[in-house]
Amino acid sequence: MPEADKMEIEKVHETLGKAVQLQAESVLTMTLLAGTIRGVGGAGIKQDIRQFVLAELEDTYKLIEKMSALGGTPILSTPAIEVADDTAKALNSLLEHEQKAVAGLHAVIPHSGQEPRSEALEHLLEHVIMRKQQQIDYLWHAADRPDPLE
Repeated sequence: MPEADKMEIEKVHETLGKAVQLQAESVLTMTLLAGTIRGVGGAGIKQDIRQFVLAELEDTYKLIEKMSALGGTPILSTPAIEVADDTAKALNSLLEHEQKAVAGLHAVIPHSGQEPRSEALEHLLEHVIMRKQQQIDYLWHAADRPDPLE
């Protein structure tokens, strides 16, 4: 197999480690938000955010399992997580974090190579990115943002 087709395992460990950390922060942020969001707007989306937490947790588990199977050592740090009292501010903050998390997942793909295990990793990443992007679209509507690229 040509060298260009091989998985860059050290870069995969590095980028996947960062992506897993962002995923863990997503789980914690959404959990806190679902438990504290207020008002009519908050009540309207609370259950959806709780469902997002379950999906995020399952994806985080799969990403950690994949990293471990590739010989990596997943490490998570627990940063202080805060959410704003104002629903719109909290949703906008979550939106920004989720966009960073999707970028973090996407950053792994160029290092995955073309081996059979590479395809499995890339497919998992694409699945998680697709699901998270649907969440971003939902949150963008819920936050009533005028420009989806903001």
